[in-house]
Amino acid sequence: MKIAGLVRSSLIDYPGKIAAIVFTQGCNFRCAFCHNPDLIPLENKQLNIPEQEVIDFLKTRVGKLDGVVITGGEPLIQKDIEGFIGKIKKLGFSVKIDTNGSNPLILETLIKKKMVDYIAMDIKGTYGKYEDICAYPNKNVIQRSIDIIKNCGLPYEFRTTVLPMFHEQQDFHEVGEMIRGAKLYTIQGFRPQITLDPELATAKSFTELQLQEIAATISPYVEKVVIHPNL
Repeated sequence: MKIAGLVRSSLIDYPGKIAAIVFTQGCNFRCAFCHNPDLIPLENKQLNIPEQEVIDFLKTRVGKLDGVVITGGEPLIQKDIEGFIGKIKKLGFSVKIDTNGSNPLILETLIKKKMVDYIAMDIKGTYGKYEDICAYPNKNVIQRSIDIIKNCGLPYEFRTTVLPMFHEQQDFHEVGEMIRGAKLYTIQGFRPQITLDPELATAKSFTELQLQEIAATISPYVEKVVIHPNL
């Protein structure tokens, strides 16, 4: 496993649980607004935590933490993700995976083997804008991941980081169709701080009223909408 970071305790990243967060190195998307750009390259010698160091830490937190969030980067591009999760599950922790949805076969395998307990998948925007937003054109793969998650029987959420440069309110009718019937959709306001594209560090965000309008647009398509405003 290529591990770039570890947050030892979080109350907000795994719904209803106190969890550690493991950040994996490497991502196959290139979102200009990514707030973890150091995690995008497949290699980063300055951010390198041995897998055993993480496992040893988790052993000390048995009975104190409820779960582990594995995020990135994109964790499902890690070749040994299954083995790593297996070690975590043996310690008794619940596992939440954050994914961009580009690896449905691996996702489905983890679900079938009961190695994941909660899934959060980013929806970057409408399929017509995916290539502009994240340089990833394969909508069939993304839709496959959406369908797998909706039918997996596990707690899950879909979520979108929204900003005027890439999104319009009317887009969320199409996004709603993409995830129609989903149990939870989270709208994340854009925070113009650290970004892959430096020009976006001062980009305009949607106002809280505009975020509410986006929520109203997509709410007929899903069971619940949550807004995380620009923080």
